Amino acid sequence: MKLSQNFTLAEMIKSNTATRKGIDNSPSDEHLESLKLLCENVLQKVRDEHGPVRVSSGYRSPDLNAAIGGSTASQHSKGQAADFECSSISNYDLAVWIDENLEYDQLILEFYTAGEPSSGWVHVSYKESGNRKQALTAVKENGKTVYKAGLIQ
Repeated sequence: MKLSQNFTLAEMIKSNTATRKGIDNSPSDEHLESLKLLCENVLQKVRDEHGPVRVSSGYRSPDLNAAIGGSTASQHSKGQAADFECSSISNYDLAVWIDENLEYDQLILEFYTAGEPSSGWVHVSYKESGNRKQALTAVKENGKTVYKAGLIQ
């Protein structure tokens, strides 16, 4: 099933953990609609501008989210978020492009290391309405994940 011109449901629900643990990672109809909005309004626009997008984490059913230790408030579990990269652009530059050109709810540059273009990844979420356009950078400090305001290189 296509969610946008270049994104399929299969790639947005693919999970090695779900496969390994026998977890059903099928979205509800409501979550499927959220995935379509995310693909149409963010991921497809990123692909149109920067070429192929590799999604490392899309939808996570509640059971899958619990299995990987995800937050109970995760937008992945609502079909509103994806983690991804593009090989044609650094993750930092990709995050900046999204911030400057697209509507989104939350944008997180996760664990990027300056000078290492493919380090980390980009997390973005999109809601049908009420998008906050909140940009953050996730870093490790003393072994703990800390979220800092803005996109920090």
